[in-house]
Amino acid sequence: MKIGVIGGGAWGTALAQVAAAGGEEVLLWALEPDVVGAINGSHINPLYLPDVPLSPAIRATGVLADLSDRDALLVVSPAQHVRSVLGGLDAKGRALILCAKGIEAGTQKLVSEIAEQTRPEASIAVLSGPTFAAEVAKGLPTAVTLACADATLGDRIAARLARPHFRTYGSTDVIGAEIGGAVKNVLAIACGVVEGRGLGLNARAALIARGFAEMTRFGVARGARAETLAGLSGLGDLVLTCSSTQSRNFSLGKGLGEGRHAADLLADRRTVAEGAFTAPVLQQAARAARVEMPVVDAVCALLSGAATVDAVVDDLLARPLRAETH
Repeated sequence: MKIGVIGGGAWGTALAQVAAAGGEEVLLWALEPDVVGAINGSHINPLYLPDVPLSPAIRATGVLADLSDRDALLVVSPAQHVRSVLGGLDAKGRALILCAKGIEAGTQKLVSEIAEQTRPEASIAVLSGPTFAAEVAKGLPTAVTLACADATLGDRIAARLARPHFRTYGSTDVIGAEIGGAVKNVLAIACGVVEGRGLGLNARAALIARGFAEMTRFGVARGARAETLAGLSGLGDLVLTCSSTQSRNFSLGKGLGEGRHAADLLADRRTVAEGAFTAPVLQQAARAARVEMPVVDAVCALLSGAATVDAVVDDLLARPLRAETH
């Protein structure tokens, strides 16, 4: 299975490193000419993973059409750009392995739903789970979910990507794998706010648990299986992203908790905190599904400037007492 990667950021580069670990050539498409040149000339991505030597089996290109001979494409473009990227792609007879985590603004579609709409001729899989790109690229132990409705194809993709340090667990629940990855980004912003405001570890643990309840309610309403959300692509990714400033979403929330403005924190275009774009879309989708998500509502209020951190915290703590259920 010849692998191509669409997206030369940290995560795309890390996945190319995984796919090339067995010595097989991997072709990576990157937008920035400097990244393409550095990967081909020096085996390094100076913009996104400057401290990680890359496999010489990784070859980079700035021309999307060069990926036309690939059997499977890892699509690592940000969720809000996936539609435009896939629109210019020939995907007939190929597997699209979707690695972005988010919900499209305007349509409320998951990335797999965008792919099914724009490239109905392709086979669709989703790769998701608790992953920091730098750790994956360095070969540190990692486990992910590889979800594909076609279990046989999913097994083939999982076997191609699996390494001793990169375990792939199969699933047929594409929707569940996607929802976990999308919702956890928003909840990570909330946990970052707790850190930035100095509210303590008790508050963070409570927020993770109640946020997971929100994720489960919304996921089940959208057709996900609860056990998928309790696995790597849901709870596993949630715990990781809510626990470290390596997470761009957690770092965004930390800045908000420290009193900084969302616009200033989002000004760096080299990194994308997907949760900032997903939050208002998720809020709309939850309301349409009649699913209560108070933590998501709180994040939306902070990002829009409609409420202060203290007001949001007071509102959450003043909610009526209730039984602990999902």
